[in-house]
Amino acid sequence: MKIKELHIYQKDLPVVGGPYTMARANVYALDTTIVKLVTDTGLVGWGETCPVGPTYAEAHAEGARAALSAIGQGLIGQEIPHALAVHRAMNDLLNGHNYAKAAVDIAVHDVLGKHYGVSVCDLLGGAVTNRVPSYYATGVGAPDDIARLAKEKQAEGYPRLQIKVGGRDVAIDIETIRKVWETVGPTMRLAVDGNRGWTTRDVLRVSRECSDIPFIIEQPCNTIEEISSIRAQVNHAIYLDENAVDLATVIRASGTGICDGFGMKVTRIGGLHPMSVFRDICAARSMPHTCDDSWGGDFIAAACTHIGATVDARLCEGVWLAAPYIEGHYDTENGVKIENGHIAVPSGPGLGVTPDETLFGAPVASFG
Repeated sequence: MKIKELHIYQKDLPVVGGPYTMARANVYALDTTIVKLVTDTGLVGWGETCPVGPTYAEAHAEGARAALSAIGQGLIGQEIPHALAVHRAMNDLLNGHNYAKAAVDIAVHDVLGKHYGVSVCDLLGGAVTNRVPSYYATGVGAPDDIARLAKEKQAEGYPRLQIKVGGRDVAIDIETIRKVWETVGPTMRLAVDGNRGWTTRDVLRVSRECSDIPFIIEQPCNTIEEISSIRAQVNHAIYLDENAVDLATVIRASGTGICDGFGMKVTRIGGLHPMSVFRDICAARSMPHTCDDSWGGDFIAAACTHIGATVDARLCEGVWLAAPYIEGHYDTENGVKIENGHIAVPSGPGLGVTPDETLFGAPVASFG
């Protein structure tokens, strides 16, 4: 089976009730990039990559399309015996840009699942559950508003809540954390996500003044060096997110004890193949982690759910989807969605998503 055609699409995903607020960005709409891969057997695979603007990570939407255009023609005629072969071909054509290559990786897994008549989670080792836990991420907001939102999400069945903080007086962040804890208590697992917006001084103050509240701190500072410098002084577990850019960094962080877990994005690390390697590294060190992405539609949602379904339940911190923040689905009948705080693993071969292609318009680039 060979790649016969590769098509690249651009689609806007407006934020419902925007903006979506983080320590370093206010996001009103997301620019997602979709890949359609057609094989010489007639099978079609779909993939996607969607950075949250240009400041969240070392990635941006136009960069994804430029990178995919740079490798598109070179992938025509490439054999698809397995995902690793396609990754090696992409790396021979372009150094880096893992977030762009991830869209092809996801499409390859979709095709391989259809070829073998199995779901993507079966390709990745097999699901341990057909109902994957999710979590809700608040924006940065007023303490009372975030506490009220926490109560709503508790009632909806979410087992975990991520509280966005940073980019303001840290005293307000502390007040927000306390009000959320007073509202939901131990009924939800709590993560406090700084999105690189705190100084080391802020982290130490928050951990000291909230030492009685159980939560994990996700990516509080901008660099691994900052986090490492205060690691031994913090009373809470620390997870890496934005700094976990590749498998080499994951190995370094897990081996040296810089962190206790990860908030991992499928596209940031390069797609489902490297994500499955990451999963196994974490299993070897008993490190909890998420299996989610920065944003995106049904293709990314399905990919995250499939890999999340294969993670040991005691290590799975959940799968975050952009679905609650955007309107509509690519697959109008079977779009991936969160119900009672959990996500049903899509059925059918491959990703289990059959899109309405008219939603994407004409491709911005085609090869083959």
